[in-house]
Amino acid sequence: MPLDSLLDPPTRQLLARMPKAELHLHLDGSLRPATALELARERKLLRGAEVGMDVAAMRARLTAPMPCRDQRDLLRAFDLPIRLMQDAEALERITHELVMDVASDGTRYVEIRWAPSLHVRCGLSLRSGIAAVVAGARSGAAATRITVRLIAVALRTLEPSDEMAMARVAVDFLADGLTGFDCAGREADAPDPMRFAAAYAIARDAGLGITCHAGEWGGAAQVRRTLELEPTRIAHGSPTADDPSLMAELTARRVTLDLCPTSNVQAAIVPSVAAHPLARLHRAGVPVTLSTDDRTVSDLTLVREYDNAVDAIGLTLGELWAVDRHALEVAFLHHDEALRVSLLAEFDAFAAAEPLLSGPGAVFPAA
Repeated sequence: MPLDSLLDPPTRQLLARMPKAELHLHLDGSLRPATALELARERKLLRGAEVGMDVAAMRARLTAPMPCRDQRDLLRAFDLPIRLMQDAEALERITHELVMDVASDGTRYVEIRWAPSLHVRCGLSLRSGIAAVVAGARSGAAATRITVRLIAVALRTLEPSDEMAMARVAVDFLADGLTGFDCAGREADAPDPMRFAAAYAIARDAGLGITCHAGEWGGAAQVRRTLELEPTRIAHGSPTADDPSLMAELTARRVTLDLCPTSNVQAAIVPSVAAHPLARLHRAGVPVTLSTDDRTVSDLTLVREYDNAVDAIGLTLGELWAVDRHALEVAFLHHDEALRVSLLAEFDAFAAAEPLLSGPGAVFPAA
């Protein structure tokens, strides 16, 4: 929990134990500092004064400033993790550990996204890299009670033809839990997501769920631009709150925003967590979910972000629960609707048995 949280102990305990679904989580932004230090030493990537760094120093190295100047500045925090994630062993280990870490938040369903094309600089093939992440997700899921799905990300600043090739490989892993396709990266440097329309067509035709990052630069216009891809979800998209007509369009089309308040503060999109429009968007009927974006880069857990949502942003417990449950409704589980139904039943059973959610004076009725 945030050190300055003003929530009462029963509420904080509820936030810790409630089942959660997280849809917006980047693999390369969530390395354990101890693992990063070990991998950096093994792969001889530390130079000069870095050679003697300890875990605390590595944690500081991996955590982005709060705030950064802009999204481009924030993305510099990913440089070292990407250098460390250039072989199958590292990719599999980091994925497995992330699933284990996510479990500590009480998360029952998670979608982990990463850009396969960033991990081929030292000779690893796209297929081998994706297979390593799949293996790590599978072993992590087996060691926990978590359902894991994966999202392949196209990089805005790479060549569309290269990301078409990546998409062709990624769709071969649909049966292994890779069920979504995304586009992310330096939005100011490559603002038009339609450059990747062909890659998205490959993903869509194969049955992958469609999402895209938008609004970390360029305001509401960038979010609207992304609708040309016909996504079912948009990663970030908080500037939507500045455009009432866009809010109405997303509500009518039932396009969900996968919001990450702390990350948006880091990227200088909003001035503070308290100023984030999560509550305003939700109350206006815009479908939203709540995630960390990057556990290590943002020095964050999902439980702490839930605390922020209630304590700083002002969601009621009922509103937070509705946002949490909605994540299951829009999760990329369209190839396993029986599993979605099972997870929703589990969430509903929790709410029905939880006095703060279903007892006298409850803020959210049992489903």
